[in-house]
Amino acid sequence: VQLQASGGGLAQAGDSLTLSCGLSERATSTYAMGWFRQAPGKEREFVAALSWSGGNEVYADSVKDRFIISRGSAKNTVTLQMNSLKPEDTAVYYCAADLSDWEALYQRNFAYWGQGTLVTVSS
Repeated sequence: VQLQASGGGLAQAGDSLTLSCGLSERATSTYAMGWFRQAPGKEREFVAALSWSGGNEVYADSVKDRFIISRGSAKNTVTLQMNSLKPEDTAVYYCAADLSDWEALYQRNFAYWGQGTLVTVSS
């Protein structure tokens, strides 16, 4: 299983940016998917996760009410719409996937990871 993330870039505070991530075409199962981020000099932190059905979602407090995670139109794709961006949102964002909703949404433990995409927010 391979994941490919895209959509990172440079934004100004208050702007919006959307990240996308998809699994390899060989994946036949439906996965819970999520996003993490790692800011310079900090540990990786959980951002958001979405159940395989798309019916349940969880967010970190720091992004709740600003970020929206949702299923893409293609199977096993997910987007992260980031609104009202702040300089502290600057980080490398990683998408992840797991077959278990419980592991993904409540343990925040993912088996599969993609490469990161850099988001830089200037003040």
